[in-house]
Amino acid sequence: MDMTTCLKSLLLAIQQYRDGRTAQNAAQLQRQVEEVSGLKCDQLLSSGQVLPSECVSGLVELVGNPNTSPTLTSSIISLLAQLACDDDSREILHSSYNLSSTLASVIHCHSATPGAPLVLQCLQVLQKLTYSTRIFQSTNYIHELIAFLMTNIQSHNDDIVMPCLGLMANLCRDNHSVQSHIKSLDNVKQFYRTLINFLAHNSLTVVVFTLSILASLTLNEKVGEKLFDAKNIHQTFQLVFNIIVNGDGTLTRKYSVDLLVDLLKNPKIADYLTRYQHFSACVSQVLGLLQSKDPDSAAKVLELLLAMCSVSGLRSLLCEVVFRPAGPKLRAAGRRQGAGLDGGRRAEPGLALVQWLSSPVEGAESCSLQALQLLNELLEEALEAESVSECVLSFIEILLPVLLGLLKGLDTTQGDAHLRKHCHRTTHVTALLLVLCAEESTRSLVSRQVSAQLCLSQVESLLSCCHSNGPLTCLPPGSDKDLSQVCAEALLTTLELMSKLRQQVKDMETSFYRMLQDQRIVTPLSLALTSHHRESVQTGLSLLFEATPLPDFPSLVLGESIAANNAYRQREAELSVKRVAVQEVPPPSILDSSSASSRGVHSLVEKIQNGLELQDPVKDSHVSDIINVYEQKLSAFASKESRLQDLLEAKALALSQADRLIAQYRVQRAQAEAEACKLGCLLKEAERRREELQGELSNQALEAERSKADMEELLQHNARLQQDSEEHQALKGAYNALLNRFNESERLLKELQAAHISLTKQSDGLRKNHEALQLQHEKMVSLLEEREEEIRSLRSDLQQKNSDIAGLRGELQAEEEKVKERDQERRDLEETVDVLRKELNKTEQARKDASIKASSLELQKSQLEAKLKQKEDELNKHSAMIAMIHSLSSAKMKSDVNLSL
Repeated sequence: MDMTTCLKSLLLAIQQYRDGRTAQNAAQLQRQVEEVSGLKCDQLLSSGQVLPSECVSGLVELVGNPNTSPTLTSSIISLLAQLACDDDSREILHSSYNLSSTLASVIHCHSATPGAPLVLQCLQVLQKLTYSTRIFQSTNYIHELIAFLMTNIQSHNDDIVMPCLGLMANLCRDNHSVQSHIKSLDNVKQFYRTLINFLAHNSLTVVVFTLSILASLTLNEKVGEKLFDAKNIHQTFQLVFNIIVNGDGTLTRKYSVDLLVDLLKNPKIADYLTRYQHFSACVSQVLGLLQSKDPDSAAKVLELLLAMCSVSGLRSLLCEVVFRPAGPKLRAAGRRQGAGLDGGRRAEPGLALVQWLSSPVEGAESCSLQALQLLNELLEEALEAESVSECVLSFIEILLPVLLGLLKGLDTTQGDAHLRKHCHRTTHVTALLLVLCAEESTRSLVSRQVSAQLCLSQVESLLSCCHSNGPLTCLPPGSDKDLSQVCAEALLTTLELMSKLRQQVKDMETSFYRMLQDQRIVTPLSLALTSHHRESVQTGLSLLFEATPLPDFPSLVLGESIAANNAYRQREAELSVKRVAVQEVPPPSILDSSSASSRGVHSLVEKIQNGLELQDPVKDSHVSDIINVYEQKLSAFASKESRLQDLLEAKALALSQADRLIAQYRVQRAQAEAEACKLGCLLKEAERRREELQGELSNQALEAERSKADMEELLQHNARLQQDSEEHQALKGAYNALLNRFNESERLLKELQAAHISLTKQSDGLRKNHEALQLQHEKMVSLLEEREEEIRSLRSDLQQKNSDIAGLRGELQAEEEKVKERDQERRDLEETVDVLRKELNKTEQARKDASIKASSLELQKSQLEAKLKQKEDELNKHSAMIAMIHSLSSAKMKSDVNLSL
């Protein structure tokens, strides 16, 4: 049997049991409740359907009725506990159906038997409902519930002490009104002493509940200062960390994390934790819990780490632990467990966070977002250091592919819930990538991984979602932003990332400016500029600063959209004032009915009081039953009145949304009228523009032919430049050869100079010998006659030597002239090379200018072809209209001629 049929049968059974409380109707209702309990009831309340709402309202009313049998009440409470499977359902049961006050009334009715199974069941369901939920002091039966809890906590019944402690911890946490009420009671000191005695209990869960209650009630008082002073706080830290790591279960771990988060809100205790010597080891053990597959435990661990990041002294310590590389022993163990590098990497603490980013475990979406927030905080702290460590860079290299994988997988056919999750995930991922782009080294890593196509497809998908989902999309329970705002936030952060990477990534700048000129960017940009969040406004202003100089940016449409948003906000504020006035002055029918009911109740009370004086004591129980019945009816009337008030607020919100739609329709109508006027002017000028466009078309065709000829000339000129470059290379080779020859000649010149010096020395020696011979000639004339032949031969040799010296001098002068000529040739070649280099630079610049001009001409040609095609379509339409007008006028003229005949 399907869910709808079961709910209809359940609603019919509830109505039958209301009409007649017989055993048969009670058994039928019991069977229907058990049948619905056997079905899957996930997110049944958050669907917003009427049938489940009526069934739950009837069940809650039956639970609050003291005449309902305990067995049936227990079955109904079990079904309601099954419906409270997620945070949204728990919030709906608590706020819309007042289930908490109803269960408190059941506990109050059975307070005489605190160990009864129904009371224990109500306490367990109340503990589940009130977790992370604030209960107001004005709630029905809250004072009686607090008195019941304090009384039974001081008892010695272990079966009821633990649920009472858990519920009391929920009521006291972040609830100043309940805390003030408990502190104002007379037996609060005895209650404190009992709680302090529980700190030595054997159960870790009882100890955690007790510490949570004491932290909520006494943290800023003298008792709390003694409990959490410098002497005891380190033992408390060790105890809480041990419970988190080695706790009795998920429930104990949740309350331990909440306790530590509450303690960190106190600056003194946060300072104690920064000086705790075992902090790094404890955090490493806590990070080890992330390797499990339990999303609830992982969510609480990530919540604790995020709370630690809010303390400035703990952020740097967390960075050291998370990004610390694994030791050799751990890496060796990882290699033995896994294959290759992956096994070693699993030992690193930070990779446990990366695993939860894309975990396939059901319910891990919140863990993924928390892990992204935590990585954002930690990487921001790590990148603020003077130098980024190699461990952080290697971790970022592992992290980037996972982040880019999260940006993919958008499927608009899966509904708004999937789209909302994807937009939240995209916003957190792009925010983390923006943090990585703040540092030059990490920005280069991001630019190598991110492509322009990925960002462009992401922006296109988000733009289509923003365009298809208007700002009036229905909100899910507990959400604070509509779908269009979530999509707009994701879109603007993606555009901001494109702006950061436009200089490093290929085609990113072109894609970024093209997206800024898209008409669909108006809606998300106007939502950001009129947002209440400072970061959204700053992002919108930075993108507006980039987009304003662009030629096709729709600034007028943006202004109209901003004005429409402001008008909607003003109208919503006026309606909120009216809603307050309506709440203060209810409608006459409600006043009459409420006054009539109040008069009836007062008269009934007077009759009961008068009857009490006359009746016997035996009938007191019946009178108390009647009073309880009417109290339950009054509480039911109050719940119905609150639901009617919610409906009234929903109607007022719908009216404000309708006003916003009217304002948007007026804006669109004004735009349509302006476009109609513009089209009329274009229709009048079409005939005149057609001829001009034909002339422009012929001119553009000629320009296209000229541009083709210019391109051919440029190609030929480029070929000539290539030839010149080859000739330049050849000349450079010849120059190198001449330079080698010059060096060789210079070496020979040096050798000849050395030979010349030696010959000069020989000439001086011969001259001295000649003088000595002349002296000997004067002295020894007789001897000269005998040696004349020898002297002549010597003179002839001397003359031959002199002639050789003269020849060598002439050769030396010739070589010097050749060296001078070669120097001149080398200078000429260098000047020629410089001239060729300048001409080559000029031709290269001319080639670049010509290529830019050619690309611009191609763009103009494509634009003109598009315009020509559009104008041809308009011309065909106008020709068809003219032909129709001619045919109608000719038919009219023929009819006039026939009439005249």
